[in-house]
Amino acid sequence: MSSTVSSPSPVPIRFAPSMEVVDDNEGATNDSLIETLGKISQTTFEHSGHATRAVHAKAHGVLHGEMLVLDHLPPELAQGLFARSGTYPVALRFSTLPGDILDDSVSTPRGLAVKVLGVDGPRLTGSESDTTQDFIMVNGPAFSAPTAAKFLGNLKMLAATTDKAEGLKKVVSAVARGTESVIEAFGGKSPTITTMGGQKQTHILGETFYSQVPILYGDYIAKFSVRPIFDLSLLTDAPVDTSNPNALREAVSQYFRNHGGEWEFCVQLCTDLEIMPIEDATVVWPEDKSPYLAVARLTVKAQDSWSADGIAAVDEGASFSPWHGLAAHRPLGSVMRARNTTYTSSVAFRSEHNGCPIHEPKAPAKQG
Repeated sequence: MSSTVSSPSPVPIRFAPSMEVVDDNEGATNDSLIETLGKISQTTFEHSGHATRAVHAKAHGVLHGEMLVLDHLPPELAQGLFARSGTYPVALRFSTLPGDILDDSVSTPRGLAVKVLGVDGPRLTGSESDTTQDFIMVNGPAFSAPTAAKFLGNLKMLAATTDKAEGLKKVVSAVARGTESVIEAFGGKSPTITTMGGQKQTHILGETFYSQVPILYGDYIAKFSVRPIFDLSLLTDAPVDTSNPNALREAVSQYFRNHGGEWEFCVQLCTDLEIMPIEDATVVWPEDKSPYLAVARLTVKAQDSWSADGIAAVDEGASFSPWHGLAAHRPLGSVMRARNTTYTSSVAFRSEHNGCPIHEPKAPAKQG
């Protein structure tokens, strides 16, 4: 497949190391984040006897497909993984935010993790022996806190509710959804309210997902998004009956039992650091200043989205981190720097308590 993308205007800003600002207390903040996430993991482990992810614990589908990097990309977009056209195997994991496994009527933000296999090039520290590139996304354009330090406060509140009073969580979620509907009716959106259960009860496959925070894009700075196209786009805002505790999982399974799906993988380049900052993750980069432009396409054929093999290999046996990848796509900013140590700690907890080694998969051998 061939696609031509026009060069973005105005010209994107080239990255310089001085654009990142590291707070003097960042190390202590990261230690507190590791401790708090560890408490969430320990609480859920004691309750269930199984170690889950500290965040995005509940998966709703695991899919295997391909990423096709488009050809004829302009120089600003032909960077890193996307420097040359080509096709890569991918694994996709759909999830929801909390660290405990909740009834789907407790409606929280949705996540999409993409793992691209068979990626060559200089690697980020800690992933030198791997050949994968991970992208971690949520269905909202901005993060819930500007920095890792501010996020720590939010996380402590979330940790205090882990594995407690699911019935109360359902009530809070229903109230939060009503509040969020009022806010959105006036053109707004509250990451805090959706995190506390205000997410609309809609089909997860109709969501557009965002990296929310910046990532190095070769010579430039970018955010990423994945948006459904063709038949999948018809599921945007489609209601889902969450009287079933695993309604989202069953909705994904039902769809992919008989259908394939496609998404556009898009890039938004930073063109103005004043309105598109690196160190404030709550700022939505305005699309009228720099639109999201397609650089690849994700394609998935009809399949069992909750197969035993997929769950064992991806949901249990693999981890996702923005720090699995190429040096050309190094995560940027306070929130992303914190994810380096905290994700590593969470993976170690799961591996130790489940007795299941977690490792990066390899791409299938090429035929011919």
